[in-house]
Amino acid sequence: MDYTSGKLRCVDHGCIETKANSPRGERLLYIYNSFIEVLETCQPMESAMENLYFGKNISSAMVVAEARGVLLLALASRGIPVLELTPNAIKQGVVGVSRADKSQVQEMVRLLLGLAEIPKPEHAADALGAAICAAHTPA
Repeated sequence: MDYTSGKLRCVDHGCIETKANSPRGERLLYIYNSFIEVLETCQPMESAMENLYFGKNISSAMVVAEARGVLLLALASRGIPVLELTPNAIKQGVVGVSRADKSQVQEMVRLLLGLAEIPKPEHAADALGAAICAAHTPA
């Protein structure tokens, strides 16, 4: 996402997906290498990331935490600062209500970025929501 002269613009969005049956180490390496390519292509000056929320399924949260760690490592290796935001802070920043549901956040992301459709997959909309919040957060 680009934020210039008070205007938000979606440069690109998407998700890095791995094969579920691949060994965890190979999946993390794929995420790392793919994200490095994104960083080299887009050359961001800063980044935003949602804090990990531990819900009911701790085992899946651990896998997400590992992937999140890989992303943080890639960003740190490039000297790119990361703003970490809670899910409620992103909802508040995008929708104006910290208890907004996912569909409200997705629609506001679409509207704020002037997109024809809600970004897919939904993780991409979540990431764009974090980016929107970061754009409006003083350094």
